[in-house]
Amino acid sequence: MAEDSGLFLHEEVMLLALKDREGTITPGTMYQYAIGGAILAELLLRRRTAIVEHGKKRLVDVIDETPVGNALIDECLERINTAKGRASLQTWVSRFAGIKDLRRRVARQLCQRGVLQADEDKVLLIFTRKIYPQIDPEPERQLINRLHDAVFTDMPDVDHRTVVLASLADSANILQVIFDKKELKGRKRRIEQIVNGEVIGKATKEAIEAVQAAAMVLGILPAIMYH
Repeated sequence: MAEDSGLFLHEEVMLLALKDREGTITPGTMYQYAIGGAILAELLLRRRTAIVEHGKKRLVDVIDETPVGNALIDECLERINTAKGRASLQTWVSRFAGIKDLRRRVARQLCQRGVLQADEDKVLLIFTRKIYPQIDPEPERQLINRLHDAVFTDMPDVDHRTVVLASLADSANILQVIFDKKELKGRKRRIEQIVNGEVIGKATKEAIEAVQAAAMVLGILPAIMYH
């Protein structure tokens, strides 16, 4: 398995969703909901939040208010902590996905890391838009190697961060962008095992909850797409 990229999960999702040269989002990806799931998963993995059973509902609670050190994640942690009422995984994924200027904020973080470059171009020679072309291909290469090993081999244990990333990428149609669709179709059962958390091995409670948060995106997207 390739080494960890050193990026936060939501940064990894953004990097995979952006076209390398054009610096624009690949059409057909529901990246914002994958980013919402990634933020929640990161908070679970870092033991800032936990999932609490409340009757038939599974709600998110803050268990540690200590900032993570990433502005966007820490803002989301504060939102959960100061919310008037407790909410479910699905609710928080949707709320995080709807944060204003989400794409720009995450892309800017990757610019600060020297992975992307902020630029502008013209649409129809009239409208100016922000674009974020890639200037350092190595972090994304590592991500794709990790996902390739997870999806296209039958290794019994996959690290939990890669499982979460693969689940998010699958649910938001990002896997279909970086890998051949026909080859992915042949690995449908393997992808189901990843999404269901069957290949994590001896995972911590937080890792299992993070995979569940990623899987929530699968339940959210169909309702949004066909509403």
